[in-house]
Amino acid sequence: MWVAASLLALGACTSAPTSEPDRARALSWSELPGWPEPGLASAWPAFMAGCTRLPERDTSWAAICEDAALLGEVDDDIARAFFETRFVPFAMRNEDGGREGLVTGYYEPLLRGSLARSARYRYPVYRPPEDLVSVDLGALYPELKNRRVRGRLLGRRVVPYFERAQIDNGHAPLAGNELLWVDDPVALFFLQIQGSGRVRLDTGEQLHVGYADQNGHPYVAIGRRLVELGVLKPEEVELATIRDWLKANPEKASHIMNANPSYVFFALRDPALPGPLGSLGVPLQRERAIAVDPRHVALGSPVWLDTTLPDDPAPYRRLVFAHDTGGAIRGPVRADLFFGQGAQAERLAGRMKQPGRIYVLLPAQRPSF
Repeated sequence: MWVAASLLALGACTSAPTSEPDRARALSWSELPGWPEPGLASAWPAFMAGCTRLPERDTSWAAICEDAALLGEVDDDIARAFFETRFVPFAMRNEDGGREGLVTGYYEPLLRGSLARSARYRYPVYRPPEDLVSVDLGALYPELKNRRVRGRLLGRRVVPYFERAQIDNGHAPLAGNELLWVDDPVALFFLQIQGSGRVRLDTGEQLHVGYADQNGHPYVAIGRRLVELGVLKPEEVELATIRDWLKANPEKASHIMNANPSYVFFALRDPALPGPLGSLGVPLQRERAIAVDPRHVALGSPVWLDTTLPDDPAPYRRLVFAHDTGGAIRGPVRADLFFGQGAQAERLAGRMKQPGRIYVLLPAQRPSF
């Protein structure tokens, strides 16, 4: 077990579920606040997209997805009847029993870039380096199921992979792994936080890039660091204020960004896809996909989201799907809502830090993930 112990020390990993939905009793559908969503049928394409992957993860999803496919296009009444007969809602709870958690947002940014380095385009977007080692500990030790760590080989030892400060220190330890180049280091930093994006070349062509791997170090929110330094107040922390500060203080920006040792590597993705690929392997659909902590919410699960949008006190309640994960998404009552592309998506994602509740819809005969 010394091998497993040493690997666990390398960086962040995902463990088996430690908290289940509150299963003291199943909720009735009338107990879901706001159910059913007006226009529920518009959630059906996202559900069917998940069905292209769910049966591969557990065959007990096959019957649900086969029955759904037989329905073809559905209206609101058929969608409601399907979910109410094939699923049971459960309220997610925190370890202290509380039902309220944090709902944030993310989007697909647009950067300016080039396939070749130049004086303008000198900040590299890296593909996964060849020396990055990813170890599935569950394949070696069943008690470590779903735990994965990353590092690199140094002789016969596996050591932690380079962290952000080492990668971006000017010595280019990842030289040769450049996928493309962009003109803005702050935009590149936020591209890594969002996990996917588009890069517009000078020709007008747009390249679509998506998450391919990560260096194994835990995600650290730099907004917290700016609050500790007295630069921002807690209520002021959002994407726009952090970005504005970094751009206004370029001599300090690298130091602040290096406080987050996590580093994301990218790959080009098919521009024909309707959205970036999430962790489930299906395209993310605007305001229908959320990132979750897979230790608590199984990927692919339908989720009833009960929250609000920034500067809008009206309830925001809709059916979404756990199609993605994220380094900052930790805990049972935690969700990151995908807002899509464009200025409005950026605004909402950047300001979204709302209290909310989530209700996981489990199959009436629950599959074992």
